[in-house]
Amino acid sequence: MNGLGQFLPIILLIVVFYFLLIRPQRKRQQEQIAMQNSLAVGSRVMTTTGLFATVVGFADDDVLLEVAPGVETRWAKAAIGRVITPVDDADDAAEDPGDEADDAEDATADAPEKGDSSTKKS
Repeated sequence: MNGLGQFLPIILLIVVFYFLLIRPQRKRQQEQIAMQNSLAVGSRVMTTTGLFATVVGFADDDVLLEVAPGVETRWAKAAIGRVITPVDDADDAAEDPGDEADDAEDATADAPEKGDSSTKKS
């Protein structure tokens, strides 16, 4: 019984590390692989380096990305960081066009005077 008491803190430490570090990392890795495998032509993506592009094709474990009209590059699937979801323009269209003019007037009315108050002479 004395030997088990000495190893119990080490065993608990290993269990805590598993549930706090290893398991969540494994779950994120599986979600990343599932996202990379679910890519489709036409999807907007961001690479792990921050490049935004559109998927135009696949070749083996690579993805062909169009970064500009007529400019295609070949990337490893592992380099795809996330899929960009399109923003709905329906919410913007529902707003009254006159609201934008009112918002611009409010912004200029609330804007502070030019110049820093600490540099003004009295």
